[in-house]
Amino acid sequence: MRIAKFLPRMPRWRRAHALRAAQVLDEVVDSQAGSLPRLPEDLRRRHADHLAELVLLAQAYRHYAAGWITRQELERCGRIAVQRLEGDCCVPLVQLADGE
Repeated sequence: MRIAKFLPRMPRWRRAHALRAAQVLDEVVDSQAGSLPRLPEDLRRRHADHLAELVLLAQAYRHYAAGWITRQELERCGRIAVQRLEGDCCVPLVQLADGE
């Protein structure tokens, strides 16, 4: 069993900034999700994948705000998201840790 390492407490402004970033990403996804049914199938799939990537990035911001991940981990999530959105990355969407 793995013991959790608690992260140092972050300033309120940093937590608020992370939560606002997650909210903005959610608003982008919400505003674009309605257009999916009107797109051709090939574009619909790609657009849905991009929206899903933004949802994952918003979740990473929430995890950072909660103190569950470090700033470095958040930055890594952001870099991976940008690479996936640009189509240059083959990193799987799900990563298991410690033999799960």
